[in-house]
Amino acid sequence: MDRRSKEFRVLLLGFLYCSWIYGASASIVKRVAAPKVARGLTQNLKTLPFEEGFTTLFGENNVKVSPDGKGVKLLLDRHTGSGVVSQDLYQYGFFSASIKLPEDYTAGIVTAFYTSNAENFEHNHDELDFEFLGNIRGKEWHVQTNVYGNGSTNFGREERYQLWFDPTEDFHQYSILWTEEHIIFFVDDIPIREVIKSEAMGGQYPSKPMSVYATIWDGSEWATAGGRYKVNYKYGPFPMELSNLRLHGCAVDPTMIKHGLSSDSSHSHCAEEDGNVPIEVVQLSEEEKAAMEWFRSRYIYYSYCDDRARYPSQLDECPARDPARPIATAHMRNGRHHHRHQRKRGKQNSSSATGVVSA
Repeated sequence: MDRRSKEFRVLLLGFLYCSWIYGASASIVKRVAAPKVARGLTQNLKTLPFEEGFTTLFGENNVKVSPDGKGVKLLLDRHTGSGVVSQDLYQYGFFSASIKLPEDYTAGIVTAFYTSNAENFEHNHDELDFEFLGNIRGKEWHVQTNVYGNGSTNFGREERYQLWFDPTEDFHQYSILWTEEHIIFFVDDIPIREVIKSEAMGGQYPSKPMSVYATIWDGSEWATAGGRYKVNYKYGPFPMELSNLRLHGCAVDPTMIKHGLSSDSSHSHCAEEDGNVPIEVVQLSEEEKAAMEWFRSRYIYYSYCDDRARYPSQLDECPARDPARPIATAHMRNGRHHHRHQRKRGKQNSSSATGVVSA
């Protein structure tokens, strides 16, 4: 090999090495200081022990309650995933958990913190989702929020985001506020999405009592790069850890649902008995609105509102599209939760009970 060939080889190897370093560093989460906002509901509402609010949904051997009883670890292994569900159904409320996600190679893994009533309303169910989508080593987790009302799963109101921190290093708070007027998703008390009830939604605003779920499962068919990367169980088992659990809302008597009775009166009654600020009056402050704009201007990378392939015409419920910022051009596939697993019901409170329990 002559001198020129050796120099070329050295330069090529150097270029490839630098490219690898750049690619690896570019995939690592850039930790950014988020705007400071008042803690709000997570500060004012008490947490509850796991067994006072939740019960096992599936994968019983993979549900590990913490020694102090305040948290739980959900495992995914080659045999099964796992999940838990609230002991009660709620007619509106504030639901929150601190969550730490699995680290290292997590492709194909889906973890979720969500509300749903598919068990009671099979053909017209409501659902509010935080879904966390795993990735290959060195690539960050992605977060998806979904809003389904009255069986609108074929329509879908999905958004996907990156985060400003590494969700595998520590616990972070994920919260859902659901009222008659609006829905807000929070991450560490920063609102990342608000859905306001409107006539344009055409009756697809979630309005029926829902349970609260947390699950981890194998979504290899769609979760990472459209199914290109699968779950690799040699890196398992994969843990999803939860703590600081909050279930604040009006627990609805399930017999009312079975008999098709309205829960409006019990909802009002619960609000009157609750000593905390009613969630019905919670509105975003100017500080919170600014924080939400900070997040959405930096970290959202898919919104159904901007999906021109899926919805060529502007949707009435969405803000005007910005031609200079086409966020999405194609629909991203959804996974579905393990609703089909039989629920193990715990206690059921009367319609006048609340979901707030002291830690």
